[in-house]
Amino acid sequence: MGKVVVWNLMSLDGYFEGAAKWELDFHLLAWGPELEALSKEFGSKAEALVFGRVTYEGMKAYWTTTEEEIEIKTFMNALPKIVASRTLQEADWNNSRVVSDIAGELKRLKQASEKNIYIFGSADLVASLLPQDVIDELMVCVVPVLLGKGTPLFKPAERQKPLKLIESRPLQSGGVILRYETENSGSVPPGP
Repeated sequence: MGKVVVWNLMSLDGYFEGAAKWELDFHLLAWGPELEALSKEFGSKAEALVFGRVTYEGMKAYWTTTEEEIEIKTFMNALPKIVASRTLQEADWNNSRVVSDIAGELKRLKQASEKNIYIFGSADLVASLLPQDVIDELMVCVVPVLLGKGTPLFKPAERQKPLKLIESRPLQSGGVILRYETENSGSVPPGP
């Protein structure tokens, strides 16, 4: 059975983007051979990529127009992509489809797959899925910077969400990759 894994980069003070939409330059402070290798690994381990509508539109705009011919571009354009949206009617990026019941679709997909389903970015989508116990793992690269302002990766929630640290990996760049299992992954005792 596959897992639903969230992947994002955030500043030490908790922001996944700066004050402006798509202000992601700070991600370069963590980028290097280790994150490049991890990105390529995602391509080989992924059953599908999942995005909220806003992230989908930004990723599509970048990966369909970049002139960089790299392995990451190949898998981003080739892999099946699911867009979680109640307003978007169709998705026109290669191998994409729109789903309104994303929690139900992710539960079905992970039962049917041996590979992982990755949610890239999409903080609002992640906030909506965490209480529904769909996400199995949170994987975050903490970038060595304090932004001071921006869009927080994690949103206020109704209850605590216990997590179990399964890996912490420092990078040569000074960033740190943290991997946490959620309580629905089976190894974390249920929280309040």
